[in-house]
Amino acid sequence: MDALIIAAGYGSRLADISPSKPLTPIAGIPLIELGIRNAKAAGAGKVVVVTGHAADRLEGALPALSDRVGIAVEPVRIGDWSKPNGWSVMAGAEHIAGDYLLMMADHIFAPSILQRLAKQGGPTRGVTLAVDQRIDSPLIDPDDATWVETDERGFIQAIGKTIPIWNVVDCGAFLATPELAAAIREAIDQGKGGSLSEGMQVLANRGRAATFDIGEDENDAWWMDVDDPRAHELAEALAPRYLADYFHDR
Repeated sequence: MDALIIAAGYGSRLADISPSKPLTPIAGIPLIELGIRNAKAAGAGKVVVVTGHAADRLEGALPALSDRVGIAVEPVRIGDWSKPNGWSVMAGAEHIAGDYLLMMADHIFAPSILQRLAKQGGPTRGVTLAVDQRIDSPLIDPDDATWVETDERGFIQAIGKTIPIWNVVDCGAFLATPELAAAIREAIDQGKGGSLSEGMQVLANRGRAATFDIGEDENDAWWMDVDDPRAHELAEALAPRYLADYFHDR
């Protein structure tokens, strides 16, 4: 199993802190490195990183990061990084055979989340999304979060930032099969813009989009979307606690 990290976007709300969002340091460690370390800890054999904005800067940093973490890292540059994030998923998935862990570069997780997510595959699932029932957590930005409505089995009924009904929040980590990229392409062919959520909805409509509840344990279920200065400040304070092994390795 490989991993795919989406790192092509501009990251305008962190621009005053760092010219490259994926390289933004969290207590001295770049966001992208934390993601790659998580992927390795979850059993990934290779990490594909989709680049776009400030691609030269990010791609230039990846070889040393690969050596430091001890895992192969393959950059894939997308031509128009202003397109919705599903285009990055499609570009990266072309370089992966079989199932893969999919992450956003600005999300960080307790290692247990991806380790447990990696074991959630099955024939009834085209994709499995890590979700959190703690929708009122102070670590979640309600104006930027992607919300999810699930059925009694835990399969997705609806997903998006503006859906009217939800019961869990998207954590930004997926166990994907090749069905996901195909579903995003299908959504585009239907006239959609090409977001990851649109592809997820295609699979949800087929009953092929499952969820994985990360639980409520303080250590095993910690995660953050580091998308603005407030979240960055919180991450710098909390990440060395919840990702202690990664900081000790440096």
